[in-house]
Amino acid sequence: MPTRHQTRICFVRHGETDWNVEKRMQGHIDIPLNANGVIQAERLGKAFLQSGHRFDRIYSSDLERAFHTAKAIASPQSLEIMVHPDLRERHVGKLQGLLLADAPQVEPALWQRHLARDLDFDLDGGESIVQFHNRMRRMLDHLLMKHTGEQILAVRDPCRVYRDWE
Repeated sequence: MPTRHQTRICFVRHGETDWNVEKRMQGHIDIPLNANGVIQAERLGKAFLQSGHRFDRIYSSDLERAFHTAKAIASPQSLEIMVHPDLRERHVGKLQGLLLADAPQVEPALWQRHLARDLDFDLDGGESIVQFHNRMRRMLDHLLMKHTGEQILAVRDPCRVYRDWE
């Protein structure tokens, strides 16, 4: 349990989609959970409930795959889901919708810049790493200022951000 002034944010990845299975880059494209992803989300919701782990707030990106996952966790705890577009995964520009195996052939120059992790490159219409970082920082600041001392669950893409703030 967080102390009186400590805020704990738990990030959870959305359940599986068909594009995850295909290894296709989703970005901001709104792809729903597949049958396995629905089962994953329901199991996670039950696991939180059975473990006695409770959250004060549940946030989700506005993409259906994240919202459906959040709903499976929020419903058993009778919590409202706070939807926030800043929780979306990185917009990967022209790479969105491409299979990882095809991207180097379809967009070779773009793929090389993506692999180089050029911090300021926006992937031709997407977000640069700096823009994505700034968006996530804004979201974290929002959660920390608005929900001091609470336990928050945020459902989003596979980006790994784990830390306790005081």
